[in-house]
Amino acid sequence: MNGSERVQLMKKYILGTSVTKRIEKIKQPPKGFVSPDKFNEIPLGEGLEELNPNESTSPALVGSAVDCLTRFMTGGSVKEAFKISYRGASIIGKVEEAEALGSEIKGLDKTSIINAVKLCGFDVCYRSSPFSYKRVDLIIVDDDTAKNISIMVQRSLNFFKLFGPKILDGFTFEGGYTDLVNKGDGDFLTKDVLWDFKVSKNPLSKENVLQLLMYWRMGLHSIHPEFKDIKCLGIFNPRSNKVFLLDVDYVSSQVIDEIETKVIGYKEN
Repeated sequence: MNGSERVQLMKKYILGTSVTKRIEKIKQPPKGFVSPDKFNEIPLGEGLEELNPNESTSPALVGSAVDCLTRFMTGGSVKEAFKISYRGASIIGKVEEAEALGSEIKGLDKTSIINAVKLCGFDVCYRSSPFSYKRVDLIIVDDDTAKNISIMVQRSLNFFKLFGPKILDGFTFEGGYTDLVNKGDGDFLTKDVLWDFKVSKNPLSKENVLQLLMYWRMGLHSIHPEFKDIKCLGIFNPRSNKVFLLDVDYVSSQVIDEIETKVIGYKEN
């Protein structure tokens, strides 16, 4: 990427609004457009009690590392699995540093996990703003954090044995973005379920649900024909080791219209 291209990309991501930033501006009904308690909750085994209570880096970085390592361990190359990280590094001219980190990611050994977390430190340049970047070489991943990440990725691999295989991951929504929402990327698609991973100690929230609803509708407007087969919306939390599922038929046409026009910014038919 040359200097001019980098400037244009920086402008896009400084001026644009992501899915998550858009959600922060939306006043939802008290229980959300779709209440979290409408999702069917499915425990898959041990949850928080199996994990170390303290971690040396931010929950956001841990979540990104779990997500990207899961993509890698389910068949993606490092470049594919961490593509948002590489895009972020490119924006600030740190491609060589990102490639050095990526070259050390081989599996779920501690060295791989440490490098994965540091590589994910570039995500913020793409997802939010280059001005939010903090030096990735200063990120500390202690033994407890590395062990937690390993356990949560292994839980994710077990999840795919039960609910997979995946047919698409780390997808963006070309064709589905608007002037209101021009960035955001999804986690996984299986045959007929859109999945979002939430590595969180918190219960399922109305913001989590709205994010999933936005991904669903943006996916249907995007270049990805796979979204036409989606029958359920799902969230998997590797930290609690629980699955949450909702049939899309439950979502009313009124809610869909409101999300498409008032939240995402598609023109009314």
